[in-house]
Amino acid sequence: MSNTEILLLEKDHNFKVKYEIINIENSSDNELKKYIKNEIRDLNRRIEDNNLKIQDYNEQIKKFTNQADAVDYTVAIGSGILAGIIDSFFVGSFSLGEGKAWSNHKVNDFVMNIAKKNGYNGKKKNGIVKYRLSGAIKYLEDKFKIPSDNIWSGKNINISTKSHHLDDLAHHPTPIGLIASIVTQFTEKAYLQNRFGKKFSLEITETGLIGNTIYEKILAGTVNWFYHLVSDMSGSNKTAGVGMGIPGPLLSLVKEFSMLPGINKTNLPELLDKAFREHKFDLRSELAVFHQLRKQAIPVILNEVLIRVFYFFSRLIKEYREKGNFKDIEWENTIPYKNRTLTRMLTISTGTFLAIDLLDAGIRSGGNLGAFILRVNFVNIGRFTLSCYSEYKMERKKRKIEKDISEIYSQQLSLSNVKLSYNIVGMWISTKEAVEKIDKLSYSIQNSISYIENSNNELKENMDKIGNSIDIMKKERKNEKLLKNLKNIISEF
Repeated sequence: MSNTEILLLEKDHNFKVKYEIINIENSSDNELKKYIKNEIRDLNRRIEDNNLKIQDYNEQIKKFTNQADAVDYTVAIGSGILAGIIDSFFVGSFSLGEGKAWSNHKVNDFVMNIAKKNGYNGKKKNGIVKYRLSGAIKYLEDKFKIPSDNIWSGKNINISTKSHHLDDLAHHPTPIGLIASIVTQFTEKAYLQNRFGKKFSLEITETGLIGNTIYEKILAGTVNWFYHLVSDMSGSNKTAGVGMGIPGPLLSLVKEFSMLPGINKTNLPELLDKAFREHKFDLRSELAVFHQLRKQAIPVILNEVLIRVFYFFSRLIKEYREKGNFKDIEWENTIPYKNRTLTRMLTISTGTFLAIDLLDAGIRSGGNLGAFILRVNFVNIGRFTLSCYSEYKMERKKRKIEKDISEIYSQQLSLSNVKLSYNIVGMWISTKEAVEKIDKLSYSIQNSISYIENSNNELKENMDKIGNSIDIMKKERKNEKLLKNLKNIISEF
């Protein structure tokens, strides 16, 4: 074992190779044994940790692996067909007119109720109090004014009575609209953008609408802003119920996006202006769209509930059959939430629903593209897209986990090789000790052989001397009794 060096290979968590040289000549056997024992203990710990990781990853892979059977697929297809039939016969086509009728009624009632709560008492005629929407709007407009309301008038900046609710940030029912209203109180400037994307900061002329203290500014920027938007929801008092309202949250957010540098150079501001002014896509229109989408959501929700309920009870029955009682059931295996099997069933059911819906729309529209689009269930299209995206995400996670498992197995192999190397070092140390002990034993045996040979030679010489002495004594015939005793002693050897 002289001049012997053992090369050990180890890998850290980043799989960067490290080398460690142990020179046996420079350390005592006990030190090396202690060092190797500690290293092997550390390796065993790391190997065990990796085994636990692999076990955890295997559990996760089950979650991201599709385990649907023929019954699951049959139920998913059947649920999709049922949802498609309900959509065809009970939901019908997308009717923006029906939605607008509903939203106009709701918005008008909302404006009237807000006005009454803030002191609007109607108009008394012939002893009878009558509440008119135009009176409610005028009451709120007079009571809750905002400084930027007509700031654009006479400025020749391509902003009109029909577009200023969209162009003025303080008329947006969004967080940015609220911020713009409060900032106006402190800067005394209104912030607008016309249909060509050009932005303006106009000085406030009616300073009486600006608060004097911080509290008054914030109060005016919030309370007046909210109630003034309510007064504008149903149009002006002259065009109550039919006039231009305020933009909805969706259109407002897109308008705010169009004010970003670079985006304002595109034709997006002009398209938004056209949608608001010419097509009157205001808050009431957005509510009408959401109302129709809510109606379309009924078969989509029904399909979702059917699939999730079936998944829960089918897995519960399966768990009960395997465990034999409810006490040992693993409830996490029955929860209809975020697993690949459930996602696959939802993808198939929503896909079936979509196929039935498109087929029905094609037949009922008679080749008219507009009628075809209005009969399509957009909510289900969104749900089908979401299911497909979930499938994609789960597949990516599954592949990542499989890659991590492969890397851990590679690391386990490296750690096992290192452990084997340490065991080989320990074997060489033990072999070295055994050889040294054998050498010592051999040396002792050799010394013992020489000692025995010398003793035998000495004994032989002594016996020869005794024999010679006996012969002399026989010749002289002296001490016969002594000779007899000596003869008996010698005969014993």
